[in-house]
Amino acid sequence: MRGVAASICNFGGKARYVTALPKHALAEATMDSIRAVGIDTRYILRTDYGRLGLYFLETGANQRPSNVIYDRADSAVAITPASAYDWDSIFKDVEWLHLSGITPALSKTAAEATLIAAQKAKEAGASVSIDLNFRGKLWNWDSNFSARDLAQKTMRGILPFIDVVIGNEEDCHDVLGIQAGATDVHSGALDTSRYPDVARQVVEQFSNVAKVAITLRESLSASHNNWGAMLFDAKSDQPYFAPLDINDNYNPYEIKNIVDRVGGGDAFAGGLIFALTTPELNDPQVAVKYAVAASCLKHSIKGDFNYSTRAEVERLMGGNVSGRVVR
Repeated sequence: MRGVAASICNFGGKARYVTALPKHALAEATMDSIRAVGIDTRYILRTDYGRLGLYFLETGANQRPSNVIYDRADSAVAITPASAYDWDSIFKDVEWLHLSGITPALSKTAAEATLIAAQKAKEAGASVSIDLNFRGKLWNWDSNFSARDLAQKTMRGILPFIDVVIGNEEDCHDVLGIQAGATDVHSGALDTSRYPDVARQVVEQFSNVAKVAITLRESLSASHNNWGAMLFDAKSDQPYFAPLDINDNYNPYEIKNIVDRVGGGDAFAGGLIFALTTPELNDPQVAVKYAVAASCLKHSIKGDFNYSTRAEVERLMGGNVSGRVVR
């Protein structure tokens, strides 16, 4: 989620990051990296227990997929109870809370803290979004359930407090049991006509949800993806796709030489939240267009932060896709 906060700050907004980190130099270096982009770290808990959660990424290329190894058991955020956080101070004057489905996957304690965070944010009058972020390797803290069943059971308890749901076609199936018809995400081609129905099913099950964003990744290879998204507005019952061609038909960005796709989802979420909280961008079509362009640019940046500025995103939104040197 720090990637979401980093994007918002780089676009000119304000963001704070809430988590728990142990008291040692490596955790301090982590905090320095997020302070460097302007993220408020005042409400990060420093603990005398737990460890710094890690993950290791083997980057794929062409037909060889990337592979992630998680090492997050007993991390500080996984074992810190909800009661340890000062929710009243955290949510004072806050407009929006963004959550990730990765956090409740870490432990029962982290799942309870995620639920409390959503409830406290709503009590404070903030909008709440969540990226479903299903990670099958992490949902293992209750041996009575499979990873998918545990995710569905847990996330269905959190969704009643959510205003904006973000995910991809796999997340909707794994976390909510909703599928885009017979779409096969491994085939490299998506039937976009099915996704408004997926969003409507989410809204039918959770009437509190105002918007559903579904990212649309066509993975032709590990290095070559087509990228776009749909934003469904529940009030108008209208889907909005981006990017569009000159005839207003969905026409995804073709990303042929991916530098790093890690953080692409956070860049999308950060772009969407920034747009929805910025008056001149707070139109569903404009907001999803902004979010997709922001995330497209992130695919060309190493690391999990999107360092693109608002001006760069808007330049891509305007059709500048050549990549020519700006002099």
